[in-house]
Amino acid sequence: MTRVFVANRGEIALRIIDAAQRLGLETVLGISTADRDTLGARRADRVITLGPPRASDSYLNIPAVVEAAAGTGCTLVHPGYGFLAERADFAEACAENGLTFVGPAPQALRALGDKLAARRLAESVGVPVSAGGPTQTAEEAENLARTIGFPVLVKAAHGGGGRGMKLVHEPAELVGAWQMASSEAHASFGDGTVFLERFVEDAKHVEVQVLGDAHGHVVHLGERECSVQFRYQKVIEEAPCAALPPVTRSLLHESAVRIARALRYTGLGTVEFLYDVDRDALAFLEVNPRIQVEHPVTEAVTGIDLVREHLLVALGEPLRLTQDEVRVTGHAIEARITAQDPSRGLVPSPGPVTRWRPSAAGGLRLDSHVYEGYRFPPFYDALMGKQIAWGTDRDDAVGRMRRALADFDVDGVTTSLPLLRWILDEPDYAANAVTTRWLDTAMAAGRYPAEPADAPTAAAQPVVAATTASATTTPEEGR
Repeated sequence: MTRVFVANRGEIALRIIDAAQRLGLETVLGISTADRDTLGARRADRVITLGPPRASDSYLNIPAVVEAAAGTGCTLVHPGYGFLAERADFAEACAENGLTFVGPAPQALRALGDKLAARRLAESVGVPVSAGGPTQTAEEAENLARTIGFPVLVKAAHGGGGRGMKLVHEPAELVGAWQMASSEAHASFGDGTVFLERFVEDAKHVEVQVLGDAHGHVVHLGERECSVQFRYQKVIEEAPCAALPPVTRSLLHESAVRIARALRYTGLGTVEFLYDVDRDALAFLEVNPRIQVEHPVTEAVTGIDLVREHLLVALGEPLRLTQDEVRVTGHAIEARITAQDPSRGLVPSPGPVTRWRPSAAGGLRLDSHVYEGYRFPPFYDALMGKQIAWGTDRDDAVGRMRRALADFDVDGVTTSLPLLRWILDEPDYAANAVTTRWLDTAMAAGRYPAEPADAPTAAAQPVVAATTASATTTPEEGR
């Protein structure tokens, strides 16, 4: 019997366990001591404790994870997203211990972990990139910024989540921002290399789901739009991107496949772009070499179980579908429900979940590890669940999502539900006019109501230490 070690937690751990068990594979879940009461721990065939709650002592502890996987007779290790999913040293440690890492080869992970290297790869295969490039000194940054024009974005070559990223509007701000971005990047990722890109004021974040096997086959599964972001963190995603003209959509898909083929990519990956609405122009951002938080919207419009396909590819199976067989039907939206207080800048709000009642309407899917009575921990990211709504077109999907969020009832912790409801009711969102800066601008301008609609009881208020811990790790980030 083939066993899969699930090296993650939360809703993605449940998703992997479900897909593996439906394939007839046994599952072993590695957990921290804080996750003994999770749904994943209840549903996995076997559970093994990796260490204490702190992620560095459990989910990020490579020797502990590898020893647990090998010691329980697993042959596959699925890292999900976040934690060890993009660590080349983890993929290598798996290989050295006879374990198959469910993801791309270590050399691909290393190439894609460097945004500058990925940018050079994109250019080499004729994929459009934004104006910009690397800078070794503040003087080089000033010269390049004058060439490409302000505003510019200073970005860390490694890492993400908004760390090591600074928006610069004026020349006088550049040197300070460049130095600060480099310092942040070095502190967060151990590498202070930064580069400059022209900042697009009105851009949509679009990304293409690709899937490749070990036999040289690559397909794309359409695109997603992830423009609703707060401080570079995705909030709402949808598929497909309704704003793209047909010619631009074709270029987007072709560009993503070109990059995947150049990498000889194996497994699931997401090729991310910015779409300049005014210029009708695409610019490559990066490749995320793993499954994404927002993968359910692609599953909803294609009918393809991405996690199942990911596992089959890792087992050496050739792709079971050709590009001509991929069909996108209707429209799907995903809203991330988090234990965060939108009236306070989305600070984390862990605590006991005393009521958890999702909508029972049709056309919906909920990916979540939360249940009534569950104590939401302060140690990890704030994601509670992902509400997905499918409709025959975008308007239909928006209507279903509005009803789903209106009916969703949660008590005990403050959640992002009021913010999600507000976004869905905003005319800009209904008109598909939002860009990556829209939510930040709206929140800064005070357009979002100051008082949350589902404040927790006094007993559920988080302590300061818990808030700090929760804020340190996020499941995935925008760009």
